[in-house]
Order: sequence, then structure tokens, then C-alpha cells
Amino acid sequence: MRVEGSRWVIASSNAGKLVEFRDLLGAGGHSIVPQSELGVADAEETGLSFVENALLKARNAAGATGLPALADDSGLCVDALGGAPGLYSARYAGGHGDAAANIAKLLAALHDRPDADRRAHFVAVIVLLRHARDPQPLIAQGVWHGRILDRPRGTGGFGYDPVFLPDGHECSAAELEPGLKHRIGHRGQALSALQRQLTGLE
Repeated sequence: MRVEGSRWVIASSNAGKLVEFRDLLGAGGHSIVPQSELGVADAEETGLSFVENALLKARNAAGATGLPALADDSGLCVDALGGAPGLYSARYAGGHGDAAANIAKLLAALHDRPDADRRAHFVAVIVLLRHARDPQPLIAQGVWHGRILDRPRGTGGFGYDPVFLPDGHECSAAELEPGLKHRIGHRGQALSALQRQLTGLE
């Protein structure tokens, strides 16, 4: 499988994700264009898994633009909450993308829980399609383990980063140096896995 051309459409309008994609993909010589710059609206996320949602988003962007499309679906899964917020991470508190409200709801759900009950992990699934009807998409996954803090720390990152303490670190994801966070985080892991697949196909 070859992905012709170096111009890819990114099936996301999330500013934080776009920064990470640019940082992680730019060095590989890929020209990435956010779907919003091409007039593509977000796909409806009706899948029942991260993989399904990523495929829906990638097919929507590829079909609308005729370009290879890269999409991710990601979320935070908290063990003590049965994997919630999971697929609904961006709209956990009701409104889509209201990070402050989502964090407040999460902290309330874990109120007075000990550290042992605050284990969590970020998941990112990334899909690359050559075209909208591509029968053989490339799919890669990254998982970033840690726990939920009892209050937000740091101003970097986005989403749940201020309350996520990665294993092996004393800083929240929002306090990590951006380059380091992009490399070791769930999206960076997934993109690295995707790049290994692409290299193996050349």
C-alpha cells in the first residue's frame, strides 16, 4: 500500500490536536491541511469504538476533498468509572469541547477517592486512508497510562491534561514541555506506530 502525495487532510477541527499533528508529522515532509481550511464539516461520531469513529471522520474528509485523510479518535478512560468518559470525553459534561466543565465533572465523580482508585489512561486511535473507499486503512493505537490528580495543575496542553499525571513523571500532562508531551503521549505513540507501518510499506 502506498499513500500517493505528501498532502494530507487532517480530519479534525480541534486546535490542540492540530498542533500535535503538525509537530509530529511536519518533520516527515508531509504537508497537512486541516479539514476546516477546505470547507469540510466535522463528521458525526456515531461509532461504538475509537476505531469506528476515526474511520468515520477519515472517510468523511477523504470523500469531501479527494485527498488522503488522517483522523484520530481519542479519549480518557478511568478504571474506577468503568472506562468513562471514554468515547464521550469531549462532551462528558454535555457541551462539546468544554474542558473546564468536563474536568469539574470528572473530579466530582472521583471526589475523596484514593490514588489507587484514580488509575486512568488516554487512548488514541489514528486512521490513514488513501481515499474515501480505501478497503485497507492503516490503523495505529497509542495508550498513555497514569492517574487523575485531585485538582488541575498547569496551563499547557488541552482537554484533561491538567488533571492527568503520567506514570513516571511528577508533572501533569499540562506541565510537561510540549515537545516531550507530544512524543510520549498517546497521540505521539499512535503516530509513531503509523509511521513505522508506512516505512514498512515503502
